[in-house]
Amino acid sequence: MKVFNLEREQFIDCPLRDVFAFFERPENLSKITPPSLGFKILTPGPIRMKQGALIDYTIRLLRIQLHWRTLISSYEPPHLFIDEQLKGPYALWHHTHRFAEKDGGTLITDKVRYALPFGFLGHLMHRFIVKGQLDRIFDYRASVIKKMFEKNISGQMNHPADISGKAG
Repeated sequence: MKVFNLEREQFIDCPLRDVFAFFERPENLSKITPPSLGFKILTPGPIRMKQGALIDYTIRLLRIQLHWRTLISSYEPPHLFIDEQLKGPYALWHHTHRFAEKDGGTLITDKVRYALPFGFLGHLMHRFIVKGQLDRIFDYRASVIKKMFEKNISGQMNHPADISGKAG
């Protein structure tokens, strides 16, 4: 099984606690996922993020609606959590989310280790479809995160309640 890696970093000029508060709420994933993926959480909310939490959702890939089950295998607020696919389209999906204070803001680091099923066919799918699709998903995510957290045109910071769904 060929394992692929995707790594992204993004600096957000917002305090670590506010950034982590947003990301630790699974309900917010739909806000940073491209609408074309039809992302929908099936697990009744509110979902409490913790080690061992299971989150079920559906996502549309290549026009096929898929059930995805995620396990939060590690949870170390406000610096890290790891989600691993237990059921879904990948043979392996291990996503490490790291958050670190930097220059008065937060450095977000995503590291994804993933593999596709179907052997050689999966490798071809990665080369011609999946790699580009994941790059577009993470580009979209970075763009939305920047807009949500950075100062708007008037110079006012978005209120944390608007971002995380919690009162700040």
